[in-house]
Amino acid sequence: MKTLAFAAAVAATLAGPHSAAAQAYPSRPITINVPYAAGGPLDTVVRLLADPLRAVLGQAIVIENVAGAGGSIGVGRVTRAAPDGYTIGAGNWSSHMANGAIYALPYDLLKDLDPVEMLPSEPDLIIAKKSLPPDNLKDLIAWLKRNPDTALAGTSGIGGPSYMSAFFFRRETGTRFQLIPYRGSGPALLDLIAGHLDMMITGPAIALPQVRDGTIKVYAVTAKTRLATAPEIPTTDEAGLPGFYFAAWTGIWVPHGTPKEIVAKLSAAVREVLADPALHPRMEAMGLEVPPPQEQGAEALGALHRAEIEKWWPIIKAAGIKPE
Repeated sequence: MKTLAFAAAVAATLAGPHSAAAQAYPSRPITINVPYAAGGPLDTVVRLLADPLRAVLGQAIVIENVAGAGGSIGVGRVTRAAPDGYTIGAGNWSSHMANGAIYALPYDLLKDLDPVEMLPSEPDLIIAKKSLPPDNLKDLIAWLKRNPDTALAGTSGIGGPSYMSAFFFRRETGTRFQLIPYRGSGPALLDLIAGHLDMMITGPAIALPQVRDGTIKVYAVTAKTRLATAPEIPTTDEAGLPGFYFAAWTGIWVPHGTPKEIVAKLSAAVREVLADPALHPRMEAMGLEVPPPQEQGAEALGALHRAEIEKWWPIIKAAGIKPE
C-alpha cells in the first residue's frame, strides 16, 4: 500500500501544477478586465455575457474597468497577471491592435497575450446631439466643411474605437473638427446627450437606446447593410459616404503561458453562451453580431489578430496618429 501511495504521489508531482490547476479550474471567481470606462460598447458586451458565463463556469464573474491611454493601461495589467485563467482581458480592434501602432507599449500584443475567443462585434453609428442643425449625413458633412474646427467629437481616448472611427471619418470627408478624448465611450456619450459635444461615432450597443429615446440623432450605420433591429437607419453607402465602413471586432485574451486546457475551457464556455438562443434577441437589439463558426476558437482569433496588425499598422503609422 505504501508503494502504491508513493507512486501516486510521484505521478501527481510529475504531472505538474498546470495539470492540477486545469482539473480544478475554475475554483474561485474570475476577473474580466475591460480596458475602458464602464458604460462603453465593449463594457456593455462583457456585462451582457457575464451572467451566462457564470452559469456555465460555475463561478462568479467580476468585471474590472481599467481605463486610460486608449485601453493600453488595462491591457498592460492583463499581460502582467498570473497565467492561471483567473484574469481575462476583453479587448477590441483598438486596444489589441491599433494601440501598438500609436503607443510605445511596454508589452507585446502578440507575444504577451494568448487568444481565447471572439466576442460579438458591431459596426458604428454616426450620431450627434439633438440640437445639431444637420438632419442627414450629407448635410452634416457640408455643415462641418462650412464650420471648420468648430465641432467637438467625443472619443474613447486616443487609439480607442470611437477615436479611430472619427479620425478616419475626418480624413475621408475632408472635414476638420476637434476630437475630444475621454476615458471611454460611455462618459463621452453622456456629454453628447447633455449637449456638451456635437457629434460622436460609436457602437449601437450604447447608442441605440438613446436614439430610440430621442435624446440624440443618428445619421448612418458604418456597414454595408442596415441593422436588423434598426432598419430605419441608412447605411453610409445610402446616406452619402460610400465605402466608409467601420466595425470593431472584439475578443478575450489571457496572459501568455496560461495552460491550454484552461484556454480551451474558457473558449468552449464563451461559444456555449453565444450559441444560446435565449440571448440572441438581446444581442440583436443592441446591434451585436455573433461571430460565424469559421471565426470562432482561439486559433481563429489569433490569426485575425496577426492579420489585422499586418494590415493596419502601416496605415495608422502613415496617418501620423500620436499620443497627446
